[in-house]
Parts: sequence; structure tokens; C-alpha cells
Amino acid sequence: MAYRPTARTEATRLARRERLLDSARQLLAEGGYAAAGISAVAERAGVATGSVYNHFASKQELLAAVFRHVADHELAAVREAVHARSGAAEQLRALVEAFSYRALRSPRTAWALLAEPVDPLVEQERLTYRRGYHALAESAVAAGVATGELPEQNPRLSAAALIGAVGEALLGPLSPVGERTDPTAVVEGITALCLRAVGSPAD
Repeated sequence: MAYRPTARTEATRLARRERLLDSARQLLAEGGYAAAGISAVAERAGVATGSVYNHFASKQELLAAVFRHVADHELAAVREAVHARSGAAEQLRALVEAFSYRALRSPRTAWALLAEPVDPLVEQERLTYRRGYHALAESAVAAGVATGELPEQNPRLSAAALIGAVGEALLGPLSPVGERTDPTAVVEGITALCLRAVGSPAD
């Protein structure tokens, strides 16, 4: 007879998987992908190294899962900030500010999400993650054009340019070897640039 997991065994399996993901997330925040090896994750989670492979087929699969786990949380937080505002300019301001301040509060994690060299499996997750931000920006720009708040433009192209500009502007402040700068000045500068770029006053 084939083995069928019970509700209890399935709950135990899921809890152990979450513990592994949480351990990998902690290591990622401390030292990037290089720190989140299988042995290190197992040790942090308090399990045998071999048991990690009961949940993830490889280190690459584990890192892709932890990237998705962290990125989904970040995107949800930024989406909530955007949807709490009205008007294209205010929504774009919320997007840039929420994204940037959250990144600057956790620079090592943000660097891993944005720029650290990664395996193709993780890179695929990174592309999905970026598309989520593109969609938020595109929706705000399109609504602003429709209401006349923003000048006529290609919302998709503008959104891609905005998200690219934010990511590029944050690379220096987030870099593990870069100098730490005043977050407020950085975020205000990026926000003003992005609002001017779509034709909205920065103040």
C-alpha cells in the first residue's frame, strides 16, 4: 500500500520547510548567497544536512525559494503602501519611498535581491519580482495619463525606466563595499527624479 501523509505529518513537513527558509533568509541577510549554503542552512535550522534535500533538490532550488519568499513579502509591503494613496503622483511617490527605505534598512538583503550575481533559477525569480514593480508603476502612470494628471506617454516604457532608475540609484548605497549615506537624502533625490521624469512636480 502506498504511503499517504497524514495531516499531522504534512504539517510537520511544512513547518520544517518554513524553518529552513527562515534560516536561509537570516543567512542571506547576514552574508548574501555565499553564506546560505546547504550545510549552513541546516545548521542554523537545527537539522541534518541531508534532510534539506527532502525539501529542496539542490542549493539553487533552495535559494530560488528563499528569494521568492523574501521578494513576495517586500512586494506585498510596497503594494500596500501604493494602494493606500490616491492619484498617480502620490502612488508613484509611495512606490519609490517604500521600496527605497525598505531596501536601505536591510541593505544586504536588498543587494541580494537586486544585484548580487545569481544562479539562473534565482535570476528567473528576480525577473518575476521586477515585473511586479513594473506593473505597479505602469498602473499608476496609466491612470495619471487617463485623468490628465500626467502628460501623454507610454506607461509601460515609463514604468520600466522608473524601476530601472530606482534600482540603479540604490546600487551604490546598498553595495557591501559602498559607503553608507543618509537614507533620507538618497530617497528624496530618487523620488524627485522619478516624479519629474513622468511629468509631475516633485514637491
